[in-house]
Amino acid sequence: MFIENDIQQIQERGSDLSVVEEQVRYFEKGFPFLQLSKAATVGDGVIRLTDEDIAQVISEFDKSAADGEIALLKFVPASGAATRMFKSLFSFLQEDKKDKSVDEFFTKLKDFAFYEDLKTSLAVDGHDIESADEKTIASYFLTSKGLGYGELPKGLLKFHNYTERSRTPLEEHLVEGAKYANAGSNVQIHFTVSPEHRDKFEKLVVEVVPSYQTQYGVRYIVSFSEQKSSTDTIAVNLDNTPFREKDSSLLFRPAGHGALLENLAQLDADIIFIKNIDNVVPDRIKSETITYKKALAGIVLRYQKKIFAYLDQLAGNADTALLAELDGFFRNELCVIPPVDFVSWNNDQKKAYFVGKLDRPLRACGMVKNQGEPGGGPFWAENADGSSSLQIVESAQVDVDNADQNSIFKNSTHFNPVDLVCAVKNKKSELYDLKKFRDPLTGFITGKSKDGKELKAQELPGLWNGSMADWNTLFVEVPLITFNPVKTVNDLLREQHQ
Repeated sequence: MFIENDIQQIQERGSDLSVVEEQVRYFEKGFPFLQLSKAATVGDGVIRLTDEDIAQVISEFDKSAADGEIALLKFVPASGAATRMFKSLFSFLQEDKKDKSVDEFFTKLKDFAFYEDLKTSLAVDGHDIESADEKTIASYFLTSKGLGYGELPKGLLKFHNYTERSRTPLEEHLVEGAKYANAGSNVQIHFTVSPEHRDKFEKLVVEVVPSYQTQYGVRYIVSFSEQKSSTDTIAVNLDNTPFREKDSSLLFRPAGHGALLENLAQLDADIIFIKNIDNVVPDRIKSETITYKKALAGIVLRYQKKIFAYLDQLAGNADTALLAELDGFFRNELCVIPPVDFVSWNNDQKKAYFVGKLDRPLRACGMVKNQGEPGGGPFWAENADGSSSLQIVESAQVDVDNADQNSIFKNSTHFNPVDLVCAVKNKKSELYDLKKFRDPLTGFITGKSKDGKELKAQELPGLWNGSMADWNTLFVEVPLITFNPVKTVNDLLREQHQ
């Protein structure tokens, strides 16, 4: 399948030939659909916190953070380009196609946080934003002639207006970090960025961090990483033979956010907050976000203590009473149902099973009520070992042609806003090897094209889907106000972003 030059190319990318060959086999045989048991709902897989619960777990978290007992880190995937935010504007600029969203953009131009920058950019070349035609304004907004917003990642765009200055999402995450990822006044934040934009991110951090440190009385430790080229997946033709470029070289493509598992696995912290770059709001409505982030972290710490205590007990003799207690703990709290033949296992087998299930990374995932948003949600699903557990499931993982499976998926009550708090260390404070807890059978295959030729591309198991399939998982209901992503530029006109 691969010639000598191919093997050399694979090695130069830092990839492994056996891994690339396995990717081709996945193209050939496909990925199996996940088998859904039922949707996770409040009281049956989704935890609904009372005000008293929230106060207690936040108190526990705040004490641990203030005492320096735990190292905190905020992990923000920020490499995505903002191109899709401006799809309609690009159609207007390049193809003279105009829809209602374009009209709204120009009508409400002054309401955007980037308005003054755009006004200045136009003025440099002698254009008055009040009298310039719309094509000129769009050109200075989208291209390198002016602001170049159509070529930048979301993290560097002006999102919100403040009296002192407009803020980018990167800055909003700095502010958030000071409010809940603050351990002894140290705030660690890690952004995953694309290589071509890293210098711009670093420049912005140098510019703004001193003032935010002074304002919030903290010390920021900001770091960056890039998606590794070794995680890219090979592309194939429709007949599953390797797709070749015009120079006969193999084509590799970025493998989706699942590739960021490599980046996450290299971070050393006790508690890691994960949140997308564009899900930020102005200070006036940050309070609930901060409250629930702390609550999620408090729940993780509470359950981690329980898990470690059970592991201590299992280090000795595990009697029938302890094993029965553990069975209840898993079924009712960690929401893991053992294989059907579990009742016939002897005590040693049950002990080994529980040790394996306890000694895993732990995460609490915020879930908002389903408002018809596209994307994944919380479900009970079957695992390869015969057990069932909580999983975040995307539509591509579901056999929608199966009426029962499609009905379960469509009747989900909650939606995944990507709001995670993770504990990635074991009882000895050693980092887990996160790759060991990934389900490789949960990848995706999609249709793409290159140079006019159709091809098939492959994504690795999603970071919060298959890449965390074998984690202990808690789903917690969080308010809709904590989910305010910016998918199109006009989303910034919504009340939550003004």
